[in-house]
Amino acid sequence: MTQVAAISQQIWDMKYRLKAADGTPVDKTIEDSWRRVARALAAAEADPAAWEERFYAVLADFKFLPAGRILSGAGSERRVTLFNCFVMGDIPDDMAGIFEHLKEAALTMQQGGGIGYDFSTLRPKGAHVKGVGADASGPLSFMDVWDAMCRTIMSAGSRRGAMMATMRCDHPDIEAFIDAKREAGRLRMFNLSVLVTDAFMAAVKQDAAWELTFNGTVYKSLPARALWDRIMRATYAYAEPGVIFIDRINRLNNLHYCETIHATNPCGEQPLPPYGVCLLGSVNLAKLVLDPFEDGARLDLGALREIVRVAVRMMDNVIDVSRFPLDQHEREARAKRRIGLGVTGLADALILCGARYGGKEAIRLTEQWMAAIRREAYLASAELAAEKGAFPLYEKESYLAGETVRSLDADVQAAIAEHGIRNALLTSIAPTGTISLFADNVSSGLEPVFSFAYTRGVLQRDGTRREEEVTDYAYHLFRRLKGETAPLPSYFVDAQRLSPGEHVVMQAAVQKYIDSSISKTINVPESIAFDAFRDVYEQAYELGCKGCTTYRPNDVTGAVLEVRKEAEPAADPAEPQLPLEKVAPRPEDHLEAGAVIHLTRPLDRPEELPGKTYKVRWPESEHAMYITINDVIQDGRRRPFEVFINSKNMEHYAWTVALTRMISAVFRRGGDVAFVVEELKAVFDPRGGQWVGGRYVPSLLAAIGEVIERHMIDIGFLPDPKAAREPPEARDQRKVVNLGDSRLRHCPKCNQPALIRSEGCDTCTSCGYSKCG
Repeated sequence: MTQVAAISQQIWDMKYRLKAADGTPVDKTIEDSWRRVARALAAAEADPAAWEERFYAVLADFKFLPAGRILSGAGSERRVTLFNCFVMGDIPDDMAGIFEHLKEAALTMQQGGGIGYDFSTLRPKGAHVKGVGADASGPLSFMDVWDAMCRTIMSAGSRRGAMMATMRCDHPDIEAFIDAKREAGRLRMFNLSVLVTDAFMAAVKQDAAWELTFNGTVYKSLPARALWDRIMRATYAYAEPGVIFIDRINRLNNLHYCETIHATNPCGEQPLPPYGVCLLGSVNLAKLVLDPFEDGARLDLGALREIVRVAVRMMDNVIDVSRFPLDQHEREARAKRRIGLGVTGLADALILCGARYGGKEAIRLTEQWMAAIRREAYLASAELAAEKGAFPLYEKESYLAGETVRSLDADVQAAIAEHGIRNALLTSIAPTGTISLFADNVSSGLEPVFSFAYTRGVLQRDGTRREEEVTDYAYHLFRRLKGETAPLPSYFVDAQRLSPGEHVVMQAAVQKYIDSSISKTINVPESIAFDAFRDVYEQAYELGCKGCTTYRPNDVTGAVLEVRKEAEPAADPAEPQLPLEKVAPRPEDHLEAGAVIHLTRPLDRPEELPGKTYKVRWPESEHAMYITINDVIQDGRRRPFEVFINSKNMEHYAWTVALTRMISAVFRRGGDVAFVVEELKAVFDPRGGQWVGGRYVPSLLAAIGEVIERHMIDIGFLPDPKAAREPPEARDQRKVVNLGDSRLRHCPKCNQPALIRSEGCDTCTSCGYSKCG
């Protein structure tokens, strides 16, 4: 049985292990999951039994990692798609067409697929709409509609809700698009990228004027450098928009003769035509290194070639066995048979070979390995074409004339000329955050190792968290082979110790051998100067990259909450205080408390009551919950009298009304009502609680109980347990939580400070959540 780290076992159980409808595991072991996938994909072969064994052989020990949807869905007998994401059709510039495409997007996302859209086809804000007597609201207003749709689909239980929105650099609304995320909370379901043309980059270099046009009408002219700086300053401030070099993508596209690309999937590694689909898989280079950490450490190129050839066939079969969200997606996939074979574990493989990520030897090895992958992939696809036929839209002369195909070895071009090719495009570097965690925590995609060791909190059945160390695959192997006390060699370098330039040169080295594109995040320090930051993008363009995405810690997307020892500031009613925040303190709050009153009948309600309103944010709910607790003054003592709960989230309306009436009735009877708090705090949600403000809260009801408890303490009805055990001098030196300069953010699923930006995607190193898959 395969032995993996605890987090890998958890990821498998949560995401990829087949279970019956009642939760009973169907896959008893990880090997069972590999066998299920191998059997399902071999069903498309004339000799399924023979190919099942070959497919299983490359899956075993995590040597080849199909994308998550294939791992979870293949062989499940469920009506699911095995494709990770999609680019949708061109949005027509009319109301009926716009909302028809919104429906298509909803149906696609309902099956769990991330989607990409180009909003450049919509007329700018203020443009005249014929026959209506009104002006257009502009593409951003419709992006808001898509954003709301995505939030709704996610709230209904969708696996994910990632979207990519692109807009051309010459669209009249491009400035509003660039600035859209300055508005807190807006378009949070979207990644944004600007489609940058070669003409625009030339205008930036020449400091020339740049015209913003739509349908031949010039709406504005401005200096190209001013627009470029606006993109850069937005990205510097809050990590978006990204930049896609769209002319380069179309020029190097193998299908240049039959499609034009102007959108990508959510993480950018797959530039796709209308209704294009993502079919992804990764060779795990870390598993192919012989004699790791020795002078003769090397990649097993023979094994690499065999894995690539089998993987191409497996991925091609996915097209034939998968279902599709829309008929348009199926037609597009079958017409071109695009696949995206990439790598993961590159950084770990370099470490095992003693090469420092970003250094000359690392670049040499990376190019050698990527060249071998590209060569074998194209040869395998040509052989498949000889056996099963070329993709339907293959045109020999046009295909061979493509710039990317002309860069292949002569014998590879000859094989294509003789047999055609089965798959129009073959290589891509996709985000592999979750499947890399599953594969014993190898480094993700082509990214450097983010952290060699960290601690995660593991949720226990009683609602507590147990600390567990998670180590990178290469680090763990080094400790096992060299000992716990052996000093780490200099080639053990993580993402934070690399310069932005080292990130860029590695991306550029890989891009030479990738016919689609790459999902990568260049992590830069918060202290980086703006000019140096802008140079990263200009260097990426000059070195031949097809896009560039950076992440700099910022106030909008946030950073980890780090603890600093300092005096606790007074709470500002206007500032969020998780999990509670006082909204409207009353003048009567200074009243002193008296004795407890025991009653046999409910108290009469006075015309006016003092009270407070608290704001509670619960990670599962989009809208905050407002809890108002009013008090009564009886014999000089202040006690809770009634509770009201309000929220825009109508899902909780019935039970919150019932709950508040019941609690209020108890309060009005008097006596010792502290038991209400204890009963509420003892409620555990069977689905698991949430981490709120750095603390585990077992249920929403428990959070409400904490509000009531805090209120009872504040009014003097209950003693403050902290005051009883904390000496006065310690109260001035409490640890308070502040936003710091750090690499991590809180995960929206488990609320742990473990969210990293990698490969253009947010991934949690604690629970395995990924925005992109």
